[in-house]
Parts: sequence; structure tokens; C-alpha cells
Amino acid sequence: MKYQTRTGRLRVLTRSTVAFVCTVVLATGALPALNGTAVAKEKPLSPGKRCDELYGLRDVRPGRLPSGDSSRPKSQWDEFDYTNPGKQYDGLELPADPAERAAFLKKVGTDPEAYGKGDPRRVYAYYAKEIAKPGSKWKTDWEGWRDGKYIPQSGHDPRGKAFEAKVVKDFGLVGPDWICQKEIKVRDPQTGKVHRRILDAINKKTREIVEIKSNNKPEESQKPKDLALSRNKNWQKSGYRIRFVFAEERGGNGQKFFNEMRQNLGKDTLGRERVTIHEHRSNAIEKAPAQANNSPHRYNAPYMNADPSKNNGSRGGAVDQIKQSKPTPKDMADFLNRREQASGGRFPKGPGGIDFTSLDLKYVGKPVKGEGLDYAFSAKKAPGESGGWGGKEKAQMISDAFFTWLALTPDKFWVNLNPDTPGTIMDDKFASTDAGRVLLEADLRLKHDFYKALDPKTDVGKAAWDGLAKVNGWPCLHSGRNWIEPKTAKVREQDGGIYILDAPLKLQSEYAEVNTPGPGGGESCQDQLSKEEIEHNERVLRSTVVPEVENWINTRPEYADLRRVYTARVAAEWIRQQDARQPTDYRKIINSNNVKRWPLRAPHQDWKKTDVFNRYVKIFKEGEFTYELTKGEEVWVITVGGVDFSKQPKRNISRAQFRAENPYTPRTKDTAVKAATDDADHDGMLMLGGNSAGKSDDDGDTPTPTPTPTPTPTGGDEPTPTDTPSTPAPSPSQTGGANKPPADPDGDLADTGSSTPVGLIAGIAAAALAAGAAMVWWMRRRRTGSN
Repeated sequence: MKYQTRTGRLRVLTRSTVAFVCTVVLATGALPALNGTAVAKEKPLSPGKRCDELYGLRDVRPGRLPSGDSSRPKSQWDEFDYTNPGKQYDGLELPADPAERAAFLKKVGTDPEAYGKGDPRRVYAYYAKEIAKPGSKWKTDWEGWRDGKYIPQSGHDPRGKAFEAKVVKDFGLVGPDWICQKEIKVRDPQTGKVHRRILDAINKKTREIVEIKSNNKPEESQKPKDLALSRNKNWQKSGYRIRFVFAEERGGNGQKFFNEMRQNLGKDTLGRERVTIHEHRSNAIEKAPAQANNSPHRYNAPYMNADPSKNNGSRGGAVDQIKQSKPTPKDMADFLNRREQASGGRFPKGPGGIDFTSLDLKYVGKPVKGEGLDYAFSAKKAPGESGGWGGKEKAQMISDAFFTWLALTPDKFWVNLNPDTPGTIMDDKFASTDAGRVLLEADLRLKHDFYKALDPKTDVGKAAWDGLAKVNGWPCLHSGRNWIEPKTAKVREQDGGIYILDAPLKLQSEYAEVNTPGPGGGESCQDQLSKEEIEHNERVLRSTVVPEVENWINTRPEYADLRRVYTARVAAEWIRQQDARQPTDYRKIINSNNVKRWPLRAPHQDWKKTDVFNRYVKIFKEGEFTYELTKGEEVWVITVGGVDFSKQPKRNISRAQFRAENPYTPRTKDTAVKAATDDADHDGMLMLGGNSAGKSDDDGDTPTPTPTPTPTPTGGDEPTPTDTPSTPAPSPSQTGGANKPPADPDGDLADTGSSTPVGLIAGIAAAALAAGAAMVWWMRRRRTGSN
């Protein structure tokens, strides 16, 4: 980081201070001598200041940095706060109409200095100045510039300053020998250029330099200066060791740079690398300025909020990342390229490292009326900044499903793909929501995947057909039904909320008599199977096809929306129970049967349940897959299936088990509400959340100690702004012999290990999303040729 300390005494004693420093350098050799002569009127080098005095630290015991390359243990991961003045404008808007926008910006002008700090027109002027540049890539992306360049750039110095204070404190870089923000000159022997470099911390007694980075990579503008130092013969002979400390997992960033630094400086007299890297894993909590929480220029997301508006909505770690997400991979890649060019290696990790296609709800807190709801999502990491797209769509889907489960009465939670009953596909209100759409589409997807799994050209399909009972020498598959239902779920009610630890889905399959004919005519061989042969066939399917498709349901992206909808159902039922005990902000929504605020979203706004039904009927009547087992033998497979979430097995998750399996999850959740963070209990996963009412988003907490002097802004043409102020469900999808939907079972979603179980079964049980679905297998034979 670059900071210049300013004091009255420094101005008076400039010449004598420089002379003194130079004398020490030449006499003691503590720092290498500087080459060249002084330039007239050149800005004097900053002598820096004692680190403990600069950051206002007291009663900190002297310590030391770890030797060699190292990373902070997971048990020690923590966080630090900083205030980003630019964040108070994260909801600042421009006119949507291009002509109105152009006229507005023309009126504002391109001179930010024409407006006082704290005036939003100053931000508009910076944008106008940006897009006036030839070849500017931000001309059509105001929000991208605001969130991807302006706000991170505004937060760069405060973030770095706060992390430097933390590192100084954590490692005890205190006392008279540790000097922070000391400026040096160094000549690059390759180019002859003389660089000025401000060192974050230096100890001439122990011959250590500490470079502190609040992100995960070295800063581009500093690389040439550091390489010049490593090439300089005086510095090579000085014996100084350079420690790079990062707040985030580096992941190989800057490796070429570090390799060259190490090659140039080599090892010390004890055989230790003179250039080392330490990952001091610490989550940066970005806050808006004090009193900015209710600013009209703040951004409020609708996620999980019972009554969102321009001045009331969700904020937090998830919102900060999701608001930068673009709808397609190409749009996202273009945005990330612009963001990286603006960053110069200075910005923290952005949304590109998040795989939003895996986004799922993992925690909801206690819904206190008027205080909002804490929540946390989980998501996979995206390798190499390849993700980031689709975040808004997935977060909106989870939130909409959550409210759909709250608003509709459980008798409406059914879908029914039965060719004989086109009038009872699903409840009209349920069909107007994405949650209903997801369930019906999953029903149809299940049929397709059974077709694929039964293909005799695959190992699983061949094993199934080979194992079936034979009729006249041919494998005969009985009619039956299959459906998706929850496996044993694991939850933990703790910390005032509920952790959804695991909510896997299970595929069930069993024999059922079916009379509806399928495609191609002919007769079924089923009537010639004995009870024992049918039971044998069931065992074959359960050991071959069922595990294969069940794995697809729990892992494949085609079912990700179904999994998202299910975990939202678990969370919503828990909220129902809390509201029954004490009124919450959700009371007016629960069982209101009003879902107009959570409609089908783009690109599915024109989706119709009848379109899915018609696709299904076409498949049922005409068939979709045919398998030729041997020459002249054609097999048709037709299915009628569904999804049934009316049952939920329970498992007692004790406090001891929770601690053993998820020791860091409570801490991770607390951080995730404020900032996206690595999931310490699950490698390759992230947690990101928020508060539905935007609580604790401004600078209301005690911040990390900051330097006593006011640092001078560094670089760029955008200085940091100054702080300112009911219909019953039909029979399930089954052809022939249809049964009524199962009655509500007793029990709970999952015991929590406390004296009172969570008790979610009673609510979820009523939601027979598509109960008792039948799966019809028709085998037709067609002789060809001499056969």
C-alpha cells in the first residue's frame, strides 16, 4: 500500500531528516545506498512512522511472522471491518432511457471537482468523465462501472489500511524498530529507472520487510519496483528478507513474479528463502459510512424480504456479489475483463469466483419482527474466475420459492401429469410461480432420465434388462410407479436459526397395475409374470436403474432447481413454526394464497402448465425412446411419474455431532451474512448471505484501528469520496388404480438434539407435490423379416 504521512514537524525538518537518513544508510549499511543525484524540487521521501503509533495500537506484545511459506489455520480465520465511502452510492441510479441518460450526464458534466464530496453528482461526473474517454468499455454499463470499478476503487485504500493495522497487531510488529509507510528509492539495473517505493513495514534491526495485501495478488503497479529491488546489487547484498502477507487464498496468483523475486534474492545465510508468502486468512467486512443505511442512494435487494421497496430490502455479502452478476457467461466474462483492467491487481475477489448455478439456501435465522431475517446461501467455487453469471436468477428463485411455500396453503402443492385428467394438472396459483414450474418440469425430466438409464447400450441399462424375468425367452418389465421423495435430512436448530446441513432426495420405485395402453398397440407381457417374478424385477431395478437416476437427481444441474426449491420449503416451514409462536414480518403472507409478488420470472414468464402436459401426452401416446434388445425385438418405454415431498424421515443431530462434523459453520455463517467467505468445513465451497432488512450494513460497529494521520489518496483519477451523511389436490399421477394423496404423516423434518424437535414434517407433509405417481412400462414386440 502507498500512504504518505504528513505532520507539521515533518515539513519543518525535511532537509535535516533526509540528511540524517542518508548518513545512516551510508554509515551503517542498514539500507543500500541510493544511486544518482537529487532532482531539484523533488518531493522528499517519507520517513514513515512507528507502526504502533501509526495505527494507534497499545498494549500489543512484540511478535514475529511465521518463517517460510505458510497459511493461517482454519481455526484462526477471522474478519476485519473497514468503511468504504463509495458504498453509500451502491443503489445510485441513472435514467433508463438512453436519450434521457445522455442528456442528464451532459448536464452534470465531466468535472467531478465541480461538486462537493458527498454530492451524488460527483459520482455521475466521474462516470461521464469515464465514458468520454476514447474506447471506454463502460458506456452502456453504468451499474457495472458503479459496482465493478467505482465502489471497489473507493474502498481500496480503507481496506488496505484496515488490513495493515490488523497484521501489525496480530503479529506484534510494534516497538521502535518497526516502521510503517517508509519510502525508499531503488534503481533497476536492467532499465536504469529509479523507482520510489513505499514499504508497508520495515525493521532494519531484524532486516525484514513486510508487504501487506488485503486481497490475493500482488499489485501490478508495484511489481516493477519490487523486481527492481530484487535485481539491485546493493539490496541483494543487504540480507533483507521480504514477507508478503495476503488476506485471501492466493491460489497461484503472481507466481511468475514471486519466482523471479526468489531467483534474484536467493536464500539467506541460514538457507532460508528471502522471499516468503503467508496467507493470513481474514474476511474483509465492507461497511457503508455511518448514517448511510437509510440513504436514498443505497441498494436494497428483494431477497427474503417480506415487504421489499426502494428503501427497504436485503443487504449483505450475497447481495454485494449477486448485484454484479450478469445473465450469461459471455456478458459476465466481458464485465470481469473490464473489472480486472480497472483493478490493476488491487481489488478483492469478485463474483467471478462463484458458481451461482450451485446456489442453495443453507441457513435462516430467527425472524424477529422489524429486524429482518439473517440467511446464508452456499455455492461452489468457480475455477479461474469462470463463474459469476446467473446469480440474480438463482437467488430470486430461492427467495420466490420461499415465499410461495409461505403464501399458499399446502393443499395447493401438487402436480399431476395424467393423460386422462387434463383439467387437474396443478393448481392455477401454484402454476403461476417458478416453484410450481420447477416441480412440473422435474416430473417430466424424471421420465426422460429413466429412458436414458434403461438404454441397453449402457452398462446400467444392460444390467437391468439382463436381470429381468423372462417370458418366452424375452425380458419382461412389469408396470409400476416411481417418484422422488426426500431422503433422511440433517438439520440443526441452533444460534436462533436452522442450519440445513443436508437435504438429499431419494428415488422410489414399486410395482403398480396399469391399464392405459401405450404406443404401438400389442399386448403387455406383464400378465404372464408371477408375483415372485415381479418382486424379482423390483429388486433388479432398485439395484441398477434406481441408484443411477437417484444420483443424477442429487448431483446433476438439470435437477438443481428442484433441490433449491426443496431446501427453500424446509426453511419456509421452519418460519411458519416460528410465526405460530410469535408474530413475525411474514404473518400477513402465510396462508394468504396471494402469490402475485412472486410470479414466473424471465425467461419463463410465458410458461404454461398445459405446454408441459401436451409434451407429456405426446410422449405417452407416441413414445420417445425405443430400445432394440436383439434383431427384430423393439421395446417401448412409457412413463407416468412425479415428485412426492409429503414424507420426510428424521434424524437426531446432536450438538456434539454438529460440532464434530461442522466445527466452523456457525462462525462461517456469521461472516457470510456480512461478506462472501470460504466455507471452512467444506473445501471448494463458499457461503454468502445477508439480512433481509439490511441491518448492520453501515459503519455502526467499532472499526479496526486506523492510522492516526490522514493518508493521501493514491493514484487513479477517481479519488475516494468523503463520508456523508383452497382446492383439494387431485389423485396422484397414476394411470389406473389411482389412490388419494397420502394423509399427512406425523413426525418431524429432523430432530435437532434439543429437547424440542424442529417439527417440520407436519407442515411439509401436506404438500403432496405430485404424490403416488405411476410409471408405466410397456413392452411391445414387432417381428421383422424371417424372425
